[in-house]
Parts: sequence; C-alpha cells; structure tokens
Amino acid sequence: MSEYKLNADKRVVIGKKVKALRRQGRLPAVLYGVGMEPLAIELDAREATRILSGVSGSTLVSLSVGKDQHQVLVRDVQRDVILRDLIHVDFLKVAMDVTIRTEVPIELVGEAPAVSDQGGVLVTELTEIEIEALPSDLPDRVTVDLEPLAEIDDTITVGDLYFGEGVEVLTNAEEVLVRVIYQMEEEIEEEEEIEELIPTELEPELVERGRKEELEEEEKAQEEE
Repeated sequence: MSEYKLNADKRVVIGKKVKALRRQGRLPAVLYGVGMEPLAIELDAREATRILSGVSGSTLVSLSVGKDQHQVLVRDVQRDVILRDLIHVDFLKVAMDVTIRTEVPIELVGEAPAVSDQGGVLVTELTEIEIEALPSDLPDRVTVDLEPLAEIDDTITVGDLYFGEGVEVLTNAEEVLVRVIYQMEEEIEEEEEIEELIPTELEPELVERGRKEELEEEEKAQEEE
C-alpha cells in the first residue's frame, strides 16, 4: 500500500461555483479510471498541497472517498498562474493487477568529477523515462549518481540504470541521460544559436524601401533649412 494517503469527499459544487469552494479552503478534484464513472470530489487544500508536493506522476496514492478506498496516480495538476497554488487535480484510479505505462522523473545526485576536477559542463538530455509496470512496482523517481562521469565526453544512458524486477523500460536504452562536455564546446553551441537568429541577407525590396525613406528624410531636412 502507498505511504501517501489523502481523504476526500464527494463534491456537489461544480462549474464556476468552485471558486467559492476554494475560498473555503477546499480543493476541487476529479477521480476517474478502472471500473468507475468520473467522480467529482473535494479535498482539504492545505493537506492536499502538503502531501502532493512529495509525489510524482508515478507515485501511488491511497485516496479515501467516504468509505471507499482507491489506489490512484496523479494525472494532472492545475495551479494558479500567479500564486502557484493548487486549484484542481485529476486522479486516475488503477487496478493493482494491471500494468500501466507512465513517465518517471529523473533525479540527479552527487557531483561529476569531470565537472569539479576538469572544468567540464554537465548537460542533461532527459528529465523523464517511460516505463511499464504494475502500480505497486512503479518507482517514484529514478536516482542517477553522477560519480561515474570522470572524464570529458563521459555519458550515462538509459541502459546504465537498474529499475528492479517487474519494471519494463520503454525509453530506448541508448538514449543519453546526462553527459559532460568541454566549456568551450558549450560556448560554441551558444554562438551558433545566436548566429541562426541573425539574418545574413536583407530582402532587396527592404533595402530599396530603406534607401527611399532615407532620401525622403534628407529632402525634408533640406526644405526645412
């Protein structure tokens, strides 16, 4: 069972009226999934914010709605544009005996010797990995130790990671998670990106228009004199 637990109540208030619900410290949400019709629910906003801050899209959560208990994944989180407060959450009910596809976030830990000792630059290529597993086997996140990156050009790929029994990795094993490059290489890449934004040639009609406008301004200035 999940260590993350939330309590919810069935929600009667829907539509634009949920604004009043939020002012009362309640968080509107929807529960849907295996063997059920979508159900409008509400949670204590403060409790939900505290608990959901520690979960990812692959974290199993025990959600109690009245006397019914559901094993769910957080499928969508909406936040206030300015305050970043939670304003709505979608929960997906899962069957514990049916595998599910989801993306697991990557967490980088430690320090790469190629960065600290040789002045290299750490480049992150992937932030999530797609996997398939039973809900009980889903990892919250994938921890990647940077210690093996000892030399410039060293990489860590998806195939270098171990997920445990029951987890099938769907992302290509050859995909690079992180790599270390020379500082100069990064500067060159940035310069190339800037150059791509600068047009090498002006359209002839734009040049002609500019000359015409310049001549008109000169004539106007002479008339004023």
